[in-house]
Amino acid sequence: MKIRKPIFPAVKGILHGGDYNPEQWLDRPDILKKDVELMKEAGINSASLGIFSWSVYEPREGEFNFDWLEEIINNLYENGIYTILATPSGARPAWLDAKYPEAMRVDAYGVRNRHGLRHNHCMTSPEYRKKVEIIDGKIAERFANHPGILMWHISNEFGGECYCDLCRKKFQEYLADRYDHNIENLNTAWWTTFWSHRYTSFDQIDPPYSNGENCVLCQTLDWKRFTTENTRDFMKFEIDTVHRFNKDIPVTANFMEIYDGLDYHNMAPELDYMSWDSYPKLHNDYEPVWETALRTAFSHSLFRSMKPDRPFMLMESAPGVVNWQEVNKVRRPGFHKLMGMQAVASGTDTVQYFQIRKSRGSSEQFHGAVIDHMGTNETRVFKEVADLGQVLKNISEVAGSIADNKVALIWDWDNRWAVEDVRYLSQESKKFDDTCIDIWKALMKLGVEADIIPQDGDFSKYKVIIAPMMYLLHDGVGDKIKSFVSDGGQFMATYFTGYVDKSTLCYLGGFPGQGLSEVFGLVSEEIDALYPTDRNSIKPVKGANAKEASRLEVKDYQELIRVKGSEVLAVYENDYVKDEAAITRNTLGKGRAYYVGCRLNASDMEFIFEEMLENAGVEYGKLPVGVEYHSRFAEDNRYDFYLNFSDEAVEIQCRAGLELVTGTKTDSTLKLEGRGVAVVKSK
Repeated sequence: MKIRKPIFPAVKGILHGGDYNPEQWLDRPDILKKDVELMKEAGINSASLGIFSWSVYEPREGEFNFDWLEEIINNLYENGIYTILATPSGARPAWLDAKYPEAMRVDAYGVRNRHGLRHNHCMTSPEYRKKVEIIDGKIAERFANHPGILMWHISNEFGGECYCDLCRKKFQEYLADRYDHNIENLNTAWWTTFWSHRYTSFDQIDPPYSNGENCVLCQTLDWKRFTTENTRDFMKFEIDTVHRFNKDIPVTANFMEIYDGLDYHNMAPELDYMSWDSYPKLHNDYEPVWETALRTAFSHSLFRSMKPDRPFMLMESAPGVVNWQEVNKVRRPGFHKLMGMQAVASGTDTVQYFQIRKSRGSSEQFHGAVIDHMGTNETRVFKEVADLGQVLKNISEVAGSIADNKVALIWDWDNRWAVEDVRYLSQESKKFDDTCIDIWKALMKLGVEADIIPQDGDFSKYKVIIAPMMYLLHDGVGDKIKSFVSDGGQFMATYFTGYVDKSTLCYLGGFPGQGLSEVFGLVSEEIDALYPTDRNSIKPVKGANAKEASRLEVKDYQELIRVKGSEVLAVYENDYVKDEAAITRNTLGKGRAYYVGCRLNASDMEFIFEEMLENAGVEYGKLPVGVEYHSRFAEDNRYDFYLNFSDEAVEIQCRAGLELVTGTKTDSTLKLEGRGVAVVKSK
């Protein structure tokens, strides 16, 4: 039984709201009054305040003004609208940089940035931290016990690196701790004898400057690990500051999709709830809209999976249009509801926007908002937001329910960074993210949603695990995989698995390392990178769960596999690897380990996925093109979500129950209109 755990019990349903910047309109009380009226009409029950308000809070050093904020919070609360209150550290006032220049970051060439933009600050700077502690403390002291405050929003979209002398010193200290204060441990891990790069003390080590050392792969990886740890430390410092005044208020920080610069898995333990900002490139000219939507669902799954025992939060999304993409396309009618409901289907208890009212000027003045420059309820976007607000009320009982997926895909930042940085394969076609996302999408088209977990995550709740391109292995992962398979799990790996350890040192004795050669019953002898004009294919052999006559195109990479006990499911048809194994299956204990030694279209691997799901007893079934399926659970209730991203009506087999959007009963068949959504509640 899944216990219902709503994020905000006081709200009694799904949180609907977004970033609100009333400090831009303090000279227009008429606009502030109208905003509240329109928020209520749109079904908005929350506002995120203070995200970029530092220069208004503290216009001059030591001079504070929070009266305007208190008036706004009180007025919102009296009108049934709760506040998520942010710490304002994401953008500093000009007076701070003028007096404390060390607060500004230094770039990878060692040049200090100038004042401006956002997140242009050094998180190591003692002076910057002092100023953040003061402003955060002042805000928390005044508002931490206000009944309208639901949550602390810590800073905004953490990101970026600083290469100043303070960060250089802190990096050296980080390395000394990581390598037990023994420089020879670092020299071994970094393989510094190559190119005569050995160090004799930690204080000789620089960050990977663009005009310095940037060819030691483990140094680059350790720098990214350090940047994450430094950011996590700064985030925790802010959390500790506001919690001094009320520890019962939960905290979150809004993250940025699968952002390359930080390991969000490392930062997640400090937060009560995960949240992220979603800005898909809908209606582009290179893929159907439902494929773009599935990519967004992948990110929802990533953040949900970081804290699987509770809902996550959609902190930002765009009502209408964004203004900073290559092509700023307006969302077509119906897609606002679809994308909001997709987030809820994936496990969020919030649908929030950037922003509630459009800014009149500056860089995001044309970014979508609930309330347009027109300032009325007459716009298409406002009406679609209000429509979604009503739907969220209709399905309010979903709040607090969680997913219960039995399939997982392994994706983590350490491995991603190592794959991107390795001098091997083809720099143009590695496409680690796309490879993982395409496999995840192929499972979704079979009606199976997979959690997305790091290799250090908990395998115990899953029956099927897929690990694309798991090039870098953390300590003990090989034993985890062996135990998972031996106990009855179905595990699939691909080419480029188990080549290096956590220091990016190659395993000796054959790939994949850490005993995985025995798990998969093979050795990968070499891997070949293919030009786009190269041609090869594989053919499933008799006994494989696929048509024997089918031929599957190989692209980008092919491994030469030496079979050592595994069954061959497919062989190459051309090139020097002709008739060699391309896909294998190895029985180990109660389970099976599959290995795909070449890159295929994800859809061409369906026969493997289907076999694994059948072996594991996991339900699946192909969905109509353009339709997504998700499920959430609470107590003895099940909530099945169906979203039709196509323009055509479809008929879907479903469980009998109550359809919550319309309040009508359903039998075993559901008709879903084009761009339609449905939520079927069953026991």
